[in-house]
Amino acid sequence: MKITIAHLYPDMLNLYGDSGNILTLKYRLNARGIEADVISYNIDDDIDFSSADIILIGGGGEREQLTVCNRLREMKDKLIAYAEDGGVILAVCGGFEVLGSSYTTPDGTVEGVGLLDITTRYVKDKIIGNAVIESELFGTVVGFENHSGIVDIGAHSPLGKVISGNGADGKGSEGVIYKNVIATYLHGPVLPKNPRLADYIISKAMERRYGKTELTPLDDTIEMAAHDYAVGRFR
Repeated sequence: MKITIAHLYPDMLNLYGDSGNILTLKYRLNARGIEADVISYNIDDDIDFSSADIILIGGGGEREQLTVCNRLREMKDKLIAYAEDGGVILAVCGGFEVLGSSYTTPDGTVEGVGLLDITTRYVKDKIIGNAVIESELFGTVVGFENHSGIVDIGAHSPLGKVISGNGADGKGSEGVIYKNVIATYLHGPVLPKNPRLADYIISKAMERRYGKTELTPLDDTIEMAAHDYAVGRFR
């Protein structure tokens, strides 16, 4: 069995080690005897959505984010169709914002991809710090937020409730879950210290490609030690 991971624009969107999410997914797949094929796409590349099992969109600076947003709008119909068909997407920070209807910057409003029915407004005082959230699906999730946006998530379900930190919406919740799309402001990277979240992403990709599949449990002693340390320190 093989899972194909499409890493979108890693040369432009890799703040705070977001590519570590790719390494985590690859490790957890390989440890179960599942081949992980990682395809990195540059800004001028055409994306083969039919082969993608997981798509990662990371965070970047304002200029890089605008370039990526403009590019993704050109293929938004294919990206939206992929998500509506159960395609798995992890979108972090800037990747979170560009999937929405629009986001604002100091220079004005940028039209987003429209995959998520969310809008993001710019705030002058940057929101920075460690965060701990409680999720119905994943339990406690830890990460690091660094953003200048407040997200109106509309009718979408949040990733979780903020226990420590600020979160995305300014009202005590962080991120969005829509179908198999997970969008969040949490860097870190987020997956190494949150193996339940990583395995959820893998299981959804496996189910879409091969049908319902039970993942072999892994020894997450080290991962959970890092997770529990972060929870104890920042909660």
